[in-house]
Amino acid sequence: MQACTTQNKNISYKPRDPAQTLLYKTIAENIETFFAQVESDPYAKGWPDYVKREFQEFLRCGVLAYGFSRLHCSDCKKDLLVGFSCKRRGFCPSCSGRRMNEAAMHLVDNVLPHQNIRQWVCSLPHPLRYWCASSKELTTKVLSIITSTISRFLISQAASLGYEQDKLHAGSATFIQRFGSSLNLNVHFHMLFIEGVYLDRRDQNKKPKFIPVPPPTDDQILLVIARISKRIIKLLRKEGYLDRSTIEAIRTSHDPLFGEEPEHARSMSASIKYMIAFGPRAGQKVRTLKVATSFGEDGEIAKLVKQRCAAINGFSLHADVRIKARRRDNLEKLVRYTARGAFSHKRLSEDKNGDLLYELKTPWSDGTTHIKLSPMELIEKLCALIPLPNYNLFRYSGVLAPNSKLRKHIIPNPTAREPQATSEGSDSALPATKYSWQKLLKRSFGIDMSKCPACGSANF
Repeated sequence: MQACTTQNKNISYKPRDPAQTLLYKTIAENIETFFAQVESDPYAKGWPDYVKREFQEFLRCGVLAYGFSRLHCSDCKKDLLVGFSCKRRGFCPSCSGRRMNEAAMHLVDNVLPHQNIRQWVCSLPHPLRYWCASSKELTTKVLSIITSTISRFLISQAASLGYEQDKLHAGSATFIQRFGSSLNLNVHFHMLFIEGVYLDRRDQNKKPKFIPVPPPTDDQILLVIARISKRIIKLLRKEGYLDRSTIEAIRTSHDPLFGEEPEHARSMSASIKYMIAFGPRAGQKVRTLKVATSFGEDGEIAKLVKQRCAAINGFSLHADVRIKARRRDNLEKLVRYTARGAFSHKRLSEDKNGDLLYELKTPWSDGTTHIKLSPMELIEKLCALIPLPNYNLFRYSGVLAPNSKLRKHIIPNPTAREPQATSEGSDSALPATKYSWQKLLKRSFGIDMSKCPACGSANF
């Protein structure tokens, strides 16, 4: 999607031309060489097919030669051609932009109730970021621990008011973000929790009753993150990622993805460490940056970083963003932020030597504003951001889960259809009946595509 301003200052739609972007040119000119360099090693297994497809489909996304929709104006006889999208989930800015807006509209219109919503953001230690990125099963278990711990906290708050704890239910919608601002692999969770719980009154033939809870205090955030850290470290010992024979969190050599897809695993591991995995600079850091490599020391105490933000053993939990019930516009902006894509065209540029500069969203404390990558290194970083097949990047929990018996009494639009899984993955933020292209443009950019952009006729 792209908006432009015409001479009469009316906002109109201008089809994008992806072939003119720096990202498209870089990938088109270097992708075959990139894959060939790795596969030239007789001991290499090569890149998995789903990684190759991500780049192949990106190079077709929005290009008219690969298919388009034709919109015709019967008055001025002009046509508007719109290229088909690739609909991939890795790094395509256009498709991630559409998915972002579609998810925001769906959640605000059809799912999130008209109550206060608080965002809880949980980041993970560096080793766990890689393990979660390389295992969808482990991600599910880790996220389940985090959401259940926060849910128990909210339920205990309401139970202290005299309600029966077994009949109280929390609810959340979680976006799994897999990237940082420097194109590094950084798995973390943005959870939109209803700030309160619902009392199940089905035994009285009544609808659920909403019970608001007060905002969490700093001491409560410290307690929650300490519980999360303890439970996840226990899980990692059970799953074989951490040594069971010692009380210290010592890593083992357990790495299922490396045995099956070593090249993709290497790119992920290097991305988390701000390093390069392939090419002449393999093993070197993108830049000097202190990277945590452990889960801290046994007996470490949770520390307050800032208001409603605490950290322990490499985990951190931030819960200082709240959207009031009546501010649905602000809620939609927050969902867009949590559902945004990994890559932005605006932040990529090229220097006079042919190296690529990617601007950071916020400068680092040492004054760094950009990362510098060769074309091959940029492609490597994009490879690390491509999720595994069937790796669900969005999850519901509690009363918002599709199988919850209370859900239909809570969400604003019980008739809205839920999404269906696809062959490449299942993103439950997207509705099964997708929003039309025209409606998305109207909601996101204020562009009215019910009229011809050339003459303004409604016969379009």
